[in-house]
Amino acid sequence: MKNILVTGGCGFIGSNFIRYLLSASDFTGRIINVDKLTYAGNPENLAGIAEKFSGRYTFINADICHPEPMSEMFETHEIDTVCHFAAESHVDRSIVEPDDFVKTNILGTFHLLELARKHRMHLFHHVSTDEVYGTLGSDGLFSEATPYDPSSPYSASKAASDHLVRAYHKTYGIPVTVSNCSNNYGPYQFPEKLIPLMILNALEGKPLPVYGDGRNVRDWLYVMDHCRAVWTIMKTGRRGETYNIGGRCEMQNIGVVRMLCDILDEMNPGKASKRELITFVTDRPGHDLRYAIDSGKLEGELNWTPAESFETGIRKTIRWYLDNKGWVERIKTGEYLSWMERQYGVMKMLPTFSKS
Repeated sequence: MKNILVTGGCGFIGSNFIRYLLSASDFTGRIINVDKLTYAGNPENLAGIAEKFSGRYTFINADICHPEPMSEMFETHEIDTVCHFAAESHVDRSIVEPDDFVKTNILGTFHLLELARKHRMHLFHHVSTDEVYGTLGSDGLFSEATPYDPSSPYSASKAASDHLVRAYHKTYGIPVTVSNCSNNYGPYQFPEKLIPLMILNALEGKPLPVYGDGRNVRDWLYVMDHCRAVWTIMKTGRRGETYNIGGRCEMQNIGVVRMLCDILDEMNPGKASKRELITFVTDRPGHDLRYAIDSGKLEGELNWTPAESFETGIRKTIRWYLDNKGWVERIKTGEYLSWMERQYGVMKMLPTFSKS
């Protein structure tokens, strides 16, 4: 794996993965980061990386749904490995604007697979989600053998892309691995997601909206644990196999929010407890009750385990947001868009879709 194409590398998980991999002692190759730079793609997440890793990192503003310029890029950079993070990923938005999810998550993956079929690939690694499995009751865990039962346009689009990746392995012999992960949290997460939204709202004294009664359960995975798992799978995972990645940190949403409030009261005390800001709102349509991942296959075969508990990971996350208020303000005001133009405007080589 000498020239790895990372799609969606300016997003939350992709940018953390690039930071992790370029610093890893067992990777000496190059990373070509391709990102369409939608609202959640922020090149500032990788500020300083090009200078720190001169000659090993290239950023290209491109849309994976455009096969011809992407094909040219595969050839120019001699891509031998793909790590595919690029996806529209917010459930609420998928309910309102499902077309973007179909375009990027299904058609985008299809175009990448076609390019992988035409070029000699060492590996095509596809990053997916536990949401493809649907919902669990109070007992049980999602395993790699759990039947797919997606509940939202987002999870349905990811399920479709998973099936495409496996089909291309079986039909064309492309070496692939697939990972389905639980809910990620950590530095650089766009504030539409639960944890950064609650942190930032609490710091500003705004309501903390919790869907329904807050008893929906999620398994939380610290983003750097996820990055380490993905690289482990890419290096030593069996080709054609799927590996579930979970943090073994099941919590009800209301428990997450209360813990955030208590830690923020400790780190950033105010006159009143931040728990007083918790506000219950109408539940989202098709809101899955519980997700929980069985990572036994990954742990047993590849000797991976999460390094962070939820409390240690969430403390690191809160501290990062407290220490990076400039990043937060630019995200909230849109200033990062002009920063992006100043830093990367000359690199806009490939066409992108415009919203219509």
